[in-house]
Amino acid sequence: MPAASFPDSCNKFFVTTVFRLVKTQQMDSSVELARIIAGCKSGDADCFARIVDLYAGRCYGYFYRLTGDRNLSDELLSELFIRLVRKIGSYKGGAFESWLFRIALNIFHDHLRGKQRRKKLLDARRTELETEPTEAPRSDASDEQLDKLQVQLNRLDADTRELIMLRYYSQLSFKKIAEMRREPIGTALSKLHRGLKKLRELMEG
Repeated sequence: MPAASFPDSCNKFFVTTVFRLVKTQQMDSSVELARIIAGCKSGDADCFARIVDLYAGRCYGYFYRLTGDRNLSDELLSELFIRLVRKIGSYKGGAFESWLFRIALNIFHDHLRGKQRRKKLLDARRTELETEPTEAPRSDASDEQLDKLQVQLNRLDADTRELIMLRYYSQLSFKKIAEMRREPIGTALSKLHRGLKKLRELMEG
């Protein structure tokens, strides 16, 4: 028997119905995103947490593709949401994702510029070391680094040290950390960023 076929009118009805459903879902998503952005502008921590939930995975993947470094990608992601907290008031409409990823790209460019500056400093320091007496290499270099990390962590204030431990040792999300500490997620992100910067300076000092 020949395969049954739907009349053209049924096919058109099916296509039209699917199109309407997809369009309705897109409109609902746009309305929800607009509501979340409005909440962010008014300082609503739950709305900031929702933005993180919606875009953290994609933005992390974006940074990872650019850097190939998981730890660096996580650091750049933290900086992205810190800047989002600061800049959300400047968002005037349009494609939010394009606006967000433009900030992400600027952060990556800032990282590259900072990397070049650090390279110049390291090259200068290497030149200095070449004129100094050298010591025999130690086999426990990794242990030394871990010991140094612990020492420098202890030099941070208790609040900053707690944030770093919650994020990188307990592997908690920014949302959970903010809830535990009963503070806005933007505040937690900003404190963590400053803490990591301070820790890096101590480790490199």
